[in-house]
Amino acid sequence: MTAITLLTQEDCGYCEHAKAVLAWVGADHPLEVTEIDITGEEGRALAVRAGVVFAPSVLVDGRPFGYGRISERRLRRTLQRLASATC
Repeated sequence: MTAITLLTQEDCGYCEHAKAVLAWVGADHPLEVTEIDITGEEGRALAVRAGVVFAPSVLVDGRPFGYGRISERRLRRTLQRLASATC
């Protein structure tokens, strides 16, 4: 199972898009998604460590994946690569 951290904030259209992408991809790949508010203390600390500046931000297994409009295709390729590496 791949750990996904999603940093979000209120009233964020891209955040809603990121949640939808994770739901679509999660239908084909086992994901453990944790959503954290980027405006909270924990979210700000994660954002600083990951080097992201705004929501939504996605971390895959603790490593920065992307922020802003999340690419479903790129996420699928990344997850396939990770799955191949663990076999």
